[in-house]
Amino acid sequence: MHKESKIKLSILLNISNMSKSTYFFEINKIDKDDKNNDIIEEIRTIFENSKRNYGVRRVYHVLKNRDYLINHKKVQRIMKLNNFSARKHAQKYHSYQGTVGAVAKNLIKRDFKIDSPNMKWTTDISQFSTSFGKCYLSPLMDMFNDEIIAYDLSLKANFNQIERMLNDAKFDCKDVSKLIIHSDQGWQYQNPRYVEKLKNFNIKQSMSRKGNCYDNSIMESFFGIMKNEMFYGHENEYKSFAEFKKVVEEYIYYYNNERIKEKTGWKSPVQFRLNHEIIV
Repeated sequence: MHKESKIKLSILLNISNMSKSTYFFEINKIDKDDKNNDIIEEIRTIFENSKRNYGVRRVYHVLKNRDYLINHKKVQRIMKLNNFSARKHAQKYHSYQGTVGAVAKNLIKRDFKIDSPNMKWTTDISQFSTSFGKCYLSPLMDMFNDEIIAYDLSLKANFNQIERMLNDAKFDCKDVSKLIIHSDQGWQYQNPRYVEKLKNFNIKQSMSRKGNCYDNSIMESFFGIMKNEMFYGHENEYKSFAEFKKVVEEYIYYYNNERIKEKTGWKSPVQFRLNHEIIV
């Protein structure tokens, strides 16, 4: 009987083109995971709390922040074995309608690095197609820590939306004396009312070159992250604008206060800004 078992194993290994050492290595790996249920559950919790969006690097750095001593490759193996992975998609909205007003110079020139808050902000508009129709998100982001400073979600991409976003930014409560706000050449940002609003607070206006998405890639990146993490695959789940607005509000709070990234030293945008304020 023992001999017959050996024969069956050898046949199996031959068919699968696997060496005996590889076979026992894989078996032992499963045994090791059985002995590490606590860390597996911690990784599972981190992954689920991130709405199943964190990859290996972010999970690893969350564990480090929680003082776990674990190898990056082990995190990778556990996540692969448990199928903790996210999807990638893309969707775009274009507001460019030619030259309909003032076109500002590109003052940013793809220099997205900055060592203080309220020096360089960026804005753009993105479209979301849901079961109840289309809606549009217009945020303002601080390039210093990628924090969303203000935003407006609307069923219509009109200038009233831009005004609400600018009012939400509360310029009069911040030191914006050195601030540049960068955008593409969308009609909203060429509008005289937008230009005048920035001038009233002595804010400099900057625009990307025509048709060059890389000039505002930092905002493009935010839209991609947001849609991958809370929208794609759930489009038909949102039955009303009010329901979707609540989900967007929750996501932006999560993005600002909880979601870690490499740029901010594996801290959330708000954590990074608060640490900077303490040091300064």
